[in-house]
Amino acid sequence: MTPGDDLTLPRITREVQPNYTSDAIRAKIQGIVVLECVVTADGTVSRAVVVRSLDSRFGLDDEAVTAARQWRFSPGTFKGQPVPVLISIEMTFTLTRK
Repeated sequence: MTPGDDLTLPRITREVQPNYTSDAIRAKIQGIVVLECVVTADGTVSRAVVVRSLDSRFGLDDEAVTAARQWRFSPGTFKGQPVPVLISIEMTFTLTRK
């Protein structure tokens, strides 16, 4: 389902940050990966697909998908019943100076 009348969106209860790969750090890659995910009626992520890539060469897209699959939600509901809901998640990769 997608957001609309009588549909409440899932709420994040556990958010996992994606890991940087060492190759991506050396390449100084920063930015956002956008994922389309299905949050199931039990609050888990059953599907995560990259819809806007940042880096497929050094593994950041894969790390974003791996992190998203570990997220947990209070499920979305339709007329009070838990249902699968399609959502978008943005994973941000930012290098910090040390």
